[in-house]
Amino acid sequence: MDAMMHTAANEIGYVVGGGLEANLQVRLTVPPQEVQEGSFVVIDSGGWRFYGLVTDLQLGSTNPRFADEQSEERLPRQLAELLHGQTLYTNLAVMPALMLERGPDLETEEYSLWKNQHPDEALPMTVKTVPSHHSPVLLADAADIAQIFGKENNQEIFCIGYTREQGHPVCLNLDKFVKRSSGIFGTTGSGKSFLARMILAGLIHADHAATLIFDMHNEYGPDSSSSDTGQAVPGLKGKFDAKIRLVGLGARTSFGKLNADFTLEIAQSDITSEDVLLLTQALNLNETAPVVLAALEREFGSSWFSEFLNMETGSTEQDENGKSVPAPNSVEFWANGSNVHPKSALALHQKLGRLQDKAYLTAAASTKGLDDIIENLENGRHVVLSFGKNNNELDYLLVTNLITRKIRDHWETKTENFHAGKGKEPRPLVVVVEEAHKLLNREMASQTIFSTIAREMRKYYVTLLIIDQRPSQIYDEVMSQLGTRISGSLGDEDDINAVLSGLPGRGALRGMLSKLQAKEEALLLGWGVPMPIPIRSRRYDNSFWEALLRDEQKPTSFEGASRSLGFGDDDTD
Repeated sequence: MDAMMHTAANEIGYVVGGGLEANLQVRLTVPPQEVQEGSFVVIDSGGWRFYGLVTDLQLGSTNPRFADEQSEERLPRQLAELLHGQTLYTNLAVMPALMLERGPDLETEEYSLWKNQHPDEALPMTVKTVPSHHSPVLLADAADIAQIFGKENNQEIFCIGYTREQGHPVCLNLDKFVKRSSGIFGTTGSGKSFLARMILAGLIHADHAATLIFDMHNEYGPDSSSSDTGQAVPGLKGKFDAKIRLVGLGARTSFGKLNADFTLEIAQSDITSEDVLLLTQALNLNETAPVVLAALEREFGSSWFSEFLNMETGSTEQDENGKSVPAPNSVEFWANGSNVHPKSALALHQKLGRLQDKAYLTAAASTKGLDDIIENLENGRHVVLSFGKNNNELDYLLVTNLITRKIRDHWETKTENFHAGKGKEPRPLVVVVEEAHKLLNREMASQTIFSTIAREMRKYYVTLLIIDQRPSQIYDEVMSQLGTRISGSLGDEDDINAVLSGLPGRGALRGMLSKLQAKEEALLLGWGVPMPIPIRSRRYDNSFWEALLRDEQKPTSFEGASRSLGFGDDDTD
């Protein structure tokens, strides 16, 4: 059957005007209640099919007096109905997004043959022309949606939700999703954590990339409960036990009945001055801190942290003249000998004392925990680092930056060795961070390793998945690097503008994003999807897990997955 052959029931109107810069105008031929903002529509015109999004519904009339008066009370029913179809009407504003040369229906054998014979024509392209006047406009059916967004296959094509009108599946291409850094946004209670869990489940199931999840609030690894309903929420570890390593921060970390696969401790010698400066706001460091830190590293090298905190404060001794002077083991003595102002050194010493009692920081920590994380990620497993009780901002900033910096260095080395013919191709890695604005705000972005990953690390097989409720607080340069953006409801205008920054059709999409229903709807945007579309989110429940795990498939090799993702190539798109 030709792709032109939609059912008459799907037809909702015809094109009456508009253009590429402005939205197309469509005269509605069905009751306006049958169409809503965000509806995905198809326009058939000659040898082409156009795909667009309804951005507005507008009431109009050929004669204003008929709009002001209730014609039904003055005229026969048949005449009133005719009036509402002609003199009184509804226009749709449709944002054209894609165009596609017609071929056989997607569900037929003829389509596969045609696609092989016409590979270029079978791919949607950006709209470069307009449909003809009176071209029929139809609500997209399931085949249309699959044509653009793909059909779920439990591999790279993953169902994330459904069209809001008719419930047709809308899929996310996981290959494209992990090729660039991505973001999931939404206010507290909007369902962004469920969206994140669902997408991570799809990524882990498909095994196209390793994932390192910094689980600040212990939501992703162990089972938890909904803050709203109290109902049990399955964690990823329970569903993918063999694929996931649950790592606890600090010795003897446990999660109720679920024990960590291993724990992570960090040696004090791993802490650099850059790690401390990242904590400037959290520790309320003053402007002299960089000078003191530089002096400490010059003198003590990697052992500066322990050497400094082992110094005493205020201890004195008598010199040969009987005068009280700083004792040799004091902060003041070291400061005087290092051309550092003693008050500046004392202030830093006092503030760094907040880190001294952290259970996960040890004087001589084994590197085994970090080595185990890297080894598991390299070998096809996924790692959830749960912070347990160490879930305040100070812990999160220090640990995520320090661990990610070391893993970044490792992946860079592996990539360089691979290009030099000295090793295997690195496994693609997605680093998942919650509360991303704490790491990637304007003040912090230049200091954290995460902004470097967003800008540069794709060529080293590392991308970010950031999850946040305040996208407006994320540095705009980082936001511009996000390929795919998935947003639940956002109430703040600045947050809405941040999610839409750099995207075409922002004006039309702004209203759509502001009207999303919390916990039920999301807007898919950006490079990772062919065109924007609002969806009714798939529910993160038992039926989701049954469908996902019904047909467990062997994971693809990471070498093949890497090449299919385009990592390590020279393109700059």
